[in-house]
Amino acid sequence: MVPLGSLEQHGPHLPMDTDTRIAAAVASMACAGRAGVGLAPPVAIGASGEHADFPGTLSIGTAALSMLLTELGRHASLHWPAMLLVNAHGGNVTAIGEAVGQLRAEGRQCHVWHAGLPDSDPHAGRTETSVMLALAPADVRLAAAAPGEVRPLAELMPALLARGVREVSPNGVLGDPSGASAAEGTELLGALVAGLNQTLDRLLADRGRLPCRRGAPRRHARRRCRRRRGPRQDPRRGRRADPGGGHRGGRRDQRALRVERA
Repeated sequence: MVPLGSLEQHGPHLPMDTDTRIAAAVASMACAGRAGVGLAPPVAIGASGEHADFPGTLSIGTAALSMLLTELGRHASLHWPAMLLVNAHGGNVTAIGEAVGQLRAEGRQCHVWHAGLPDSDPHAGRTETSVMLALAPADVRLAAAAPGEVRPLAELMPALLARGVREVSPNGVLGDPSGASAAEGTELLGALVAGLNQTLDRLLADRGRLPCRRGAPRRHARRRCRRRRGPRQDPRRGRRADPGGGHRGGRRDQRALRVERA
């Protein structure tokens, strides 16, 4: 599991790494005590261009994030049968979709779970404020909390995409943090963990039926299907293809190289 977050403003009252903390916490709670599940460090900077007008926000953009996740998935597939991205930032969705599509097209198992709750406000409102009060109450400045733009996100989206968050909500809040509490945050965290657990249960149940990808690690291939014997031939030159990857012996994965050139 790889948690994904962001480093961006969350109003005057929440930490800038709120999304990353939430993704990491939910992933850690869901995988605790599970055999066969590894938890990677979070990807802490994502695609946050819509928050660029607020000082302190850092973003690598959609294209860079997509490439990062694609390369991460290629390497992970050397040693793990599947990768699950645990995302807590809406701005990452496009990059994740591109990376998941590319990895699946290459025959690698990549999945995504997006943190979301019904009737939650979009950004730095009551939902995230309550969750952060449960996770890190000392880092929440409730005295500075104030309502922002409270119209539905669907109504705000055209303006957000065209002009950014600051033009829509000067204090950076999309929602109203009033009424947030640690008790409510604990309940919300429980609901998020339960949702991620359902996805994990399904993936672990299907683990033995995952398709065998050519070039998969030998120990995984033995469990899932019969490994092809004999050298792989390069159809263009009639000789053995270079099986080396960008993470083995410094040789580039020929298939990845073709994808990059395309």
